[in-house]
Amino acid sequence: MASVDMLSMHTDKLQSFKRFEHHQEEELHVLAVDDSNIDRKVIERLLKISSCKVTAVDSGKRALQLLGLDVDYNKTCSSSGALKVNMIITDYWMPGMTGYELLKKIKESSLFKEIPVVIMSSENVLPRINRCLEEGAEDFLVKPVQLSDVKRLKNHIIRDDYLHQQHQILADIKDSAISNKRKLNDSSSDLIDLVPSSPVSTISSPVSTISSPVSTISSPSSTLSSPTSTISSISMASSTKSSMIESPSRRFRPTTDEILSLI
Repeated sequence: MASVDMLSMHTDKLQSFKRFEHHQEEELHVLAVDDSNIDRKVIERLLKISSCKVTAVDSGKRALQLLGLDVDYNKTCSSSGALKVNMIITDYWMPGMTGYELLKKIKESSLFKEIPVVIMSSENVLPRINRCLEEGAEDFLVKPVQLSDVKRLKNHIIRDDYLHQQHQILADIKDSAISNKRKLNDSSSDLIDLVPSSPVSTISSPVSTISSPVSTISSPSSTLSSPTSTISSISMASSTKSSMIESPSRRFRPTTDEILSLI
């Protein structure tokens, strides 16, 4: 019964994963952050052309509020829940909070640290790029952002999500298999404990009793030796008798001296 339930559970997971893969293009949600209204409109349009759902904000602080990472905002305002996104794309240089500072806040969060963050900038400064990549940025784009950049990022996110989902399903199947194996081993141990040990000890007693007839068989063999001894005694007696029979025949045979005395 447990095996049937486990198979049904994994079948449901695989079907859910197929639905996720089929609709992933429509469900890819991107949070776009840029203080420039023009740049924000451009990136928003490019994302929508690529069939992405977009939430656009004008500051890093507002992005943290939507993600539920602004502690002061969470205390004063009741929120219906953190915004669920598949990717965050932010400008590097913004007043109040830079894209780099926003990146660090996101990577420090246990809830959002796995979300890919892409940095945009109108300046191609290598130390800035390296610093963002070392902090955990997924990519660094130089403005103006092109449609090909957005499509490349989208395909990358879809592939990563696919691999993550597949890995999670396989991990769940492995954990279920290990759990069922442990349950089977425990059940086997319980069955072994239920088997009584007394019949095993009683089986050995007939074996020991079988040896006694063997020992008794040897006694007739010892008794067989007595007729042999009696036969030898009979043969000795017969030889004695033959010697007694032979002696009378010697009395009727005359010796040479007796014959000479008669002449």
